[in-house]
Amino acid sequence: MKIRHLIYSSILTLLAFSCTSKEGRKEPLTPVPFTSVKFTDSFWAPKIETNRTVSIPSAFGKCEETGRLDNFALAGGLIEGEHQGDFPFDDTDIYKVLEGASYSLAAQYDADLDHYLDSVITLIAAGQEDDGYLTTCVTNKCERLTGWYGKGRWDRLNSHELYNSGHLYEAAVAHYQATGKRSLLDIAIKNANLVNEEFGPNEGQKHVPSGHPIIEMALVKLYRVTNDKKYLDLAHYFVEETGRGTDGHKLNAYSQDHKPIVEQEEAVGHAVRLGYMYSGVTDVASLLHDQHLMEATKRVWDNVVTKKLYITGGIGSRAQGEGFGPNYELNNMTSYCETCASISNVYWNYRLFLNEHDAKYYDVLERTLYNGVISGVSLSGDKFFYDNPLESAHNHDRAPWFGCACCPGNITRFMASVPGYMYATDKHTVYVNLFAQSTAKIPFGDETVGISQETKYPWEGKVNITIDEPSSTKMELKIRIPGWAHNQPVPSDLYHFAKEIKDAYTISINGKKQSVKTNEGYVVLDTTWKPGDKITINFPMPVRKVIANEKATYDQGKIAYQRGPVVFCFEDKDNNDGFMFNNYAPEDAEVTDEFDASLLGGVVKLTMGANQVTSKDGKESTEPTELTAIPYYAWNNRGTSNMLVWLPDNKQTAIAKPAASLASKATPEASSGWAPGLNDGFEPKNSGDVDKSYFYWWLKEGSEETVDYVFESPVTIAQSSVYWLNMDHYDGNYRVPEHWSLLYKNKAGEWADVETSDEYGVALDQYNTVNFKPVKTTAIRIKAQLQEGESGGILEWKIK
Repeated sequence: MKIRHLIYSSILTLLAFSCTSKEGRKEPLTPVPFTSVKFTDSFWAPKIETNRTVSIPSAFGKCEETGRLDNFALAGGLIEGEHQGDFPFDDTDIYKVLEGASYSLAAQYDADLDHYLDSVITLIAAGQEDDGYLTTCVTNKCERLTGWYGKGRWDRLNSHELYNSGHLYEAAVAHYQATGKRSLLDIAIKNANLVNEEFGPNEGQKHVPSGHPIIEMALVKLYRVTNDKKYLDLAHYFVEETGRGTDGHKLNAYSQDHKPIVEQEEAVGHAVRLGYMYSGVTDVASLLHDQHLMEATKRVWDNVVTKKLYITGGIGSRAQGEGFGPNYELNNMTSYCETCASISNVYWNYRLFLNEHDAKYYDVLERTLYNGVISGVSLSGDKFFYDNPLESAHNHDRAPWFGCACCPGNITRFMASVPGYMYATDKHTVYVNLFAQSTAKIPFGDETVGISQETKYPWEGKVNITIDEPSSTKMELKIRIPGWAHNQPVPSDLYHFAKEIKDAYTISINGKKQSVKTNEGYVVLDTTWKPGDKITINFPMPVRKVIANEKATYDQGKIAYQRGPVVFCFEDKDNNDGFMFNNYAPEDAEVTDEFDASLLGGVVKLTMGANQVTSKDGKESTEPTELTAIPYYAWNNRGTSNMLVWLPDNKQTAIAKPAASLASKATPEASSGWAPGLNDGFEPKNSGDVDKSYFYWWLKEGSEETVDYVFESPVTIAQSSVYWLNMDHYDGNYRVPEHWSLLYKNKAGEWADVETSDEYGVALDQYNTVNFKPVKTTAIRIKAQLQEGESGGILEWKIK
């Protein structure tokens, strides 16, 4: 099938902020669709091709293997059996991969893929109920998942039914734009019409927000492709209903539902939900000219960028609730930085840019794109990160799939669309936002402007922009100057470069150097262009040393390394399989950079002299060493490893490798399941120090819980030291237990109390040590009674 010309005009209509501004207000910009831009570079083009040939087929294969497709067939009565999967939002994995496949199909037609998508859509259609309802676990009456969705349709906010709908709409619009077929779009419209009947401000409708945002921006996409205003109105309704508590639903910070959007000031709750929510808020605010909503989204953005943005562009510091901690909590080994959250951060910043025309939003977008997003997928395209920590002690690895598989599908849909973030236009201007060797055919009024880029970005800072087909009228060209190119890593004081550089970027036209100034992060070139006119930009790309704001306590006494838009990390694979945390390099250490075509698909690597702290028999010594750093996005492509982004710049911050101990040789087990961090040997600074891995009884409150050390063979133990966790969290606070005790497994294999006269302490900011009569055992246990209404946890547990 030939891809229709519809794609160019309709994708443009889909994404464009097409409203006309009032006097004195900026008119939102029009995106240039990804189908108008073709990458020919050695950085993005191979990644997009890998996404097409590996990631998308792999993700569809996993959807088949795990029964996600069968769930639609079951809902449609095509097969018999049991609903499969552990989550009510598993349907969205199909939708997201289908969306990514549609983008891929639009860029490069593949008959087999086209036919496969038709077959998938046939199953989706079968699973839809007559009135348009579509959530397979509810239709299939899956008893295992009633804890999520309750008694049936629309019974609970955490049911994810509207989240399912949102991803359906996004996939449907993408498929329609790519093929011109209405098969999935009609399914989406039927569902959206049902949602519009069920939810809204009128009597007899449900008065609740969406629960898990995404339907807000999905409805805007549906509005743009259908021009049916009821979908925009419904998106506006869900935004306005957030935080209102109408009909007595309980307000909840987890879903940004703690107060009305116009009153929100801080990024709280689930990071992905926040990114999706505020993407939708920005869409609605722009289309409806709602200044109060727009100020709210910019206010929360400011909180993120000044206090909660990782150097990699990731957002969301905590695994608990997959969300935000307090201001300046930028922990490293325990940082969550979900891949989906980074993608949502790109969506949000992109929409803010389109409305505000300010390059500061692209500074955040580019940082996230080159670091926090693409770190989420392996170079091979078939393994993924769910969370993206900034440190690892051989405790993090990629996986081909997850039980909760939101991230792989999200990667597939995002990667294919990256060229669409390159350009934007208004009536008089073409904005150049990203740099990659490419060709573009840019809709510009009634004409098409041809622009090509020649560059080795992000490894080199020289960019040649050629006007291949100019406009017949005067055309303004605005070229973004990245913040890092004028001494600002992010548009706030959260990070700064250790040393400013004086060698500024240069711009020339046809070899003649131009004297230019920036406005909102752009240089403006205003002339009548001729075919073949060439703009050459040279961005100096020295290695930059980044220092964090003093309030970001976990990064004090440390330096991060950046070159161009790329953040680097130190992985043991390049450093003699070392411990890594015992190294430091002073701020004035000389760093060299070199492109290595044979390393990790071709990357720039950094090399520097450093020092290494070693410890033997309780005595520390320092020895010179040499360190190599690679781009952060490329780590963990050679197996599990020790890794860090922030390298200590002094001996005191470096951590000598802990000696082997009884605890380090034990296998932890807990009543709540997973038991990390108990025996990693990293010493806490206080009871709130969550920078390194720690243990917690997840979602346990007021109950009696246990955690054990299990040994391969009997050991003799006479002392236990526990460092209790103390931390506030919206999903449950972590406090010292009401009381606790120690037990050991006796010869009969039964748990018995140890004999001690010591107090079982619960003091904070210190180890609580209990000495007891020596026991020879294969396991020792902490039994803790948690405080009423509180959970608990342990930062480190030592035994002797």
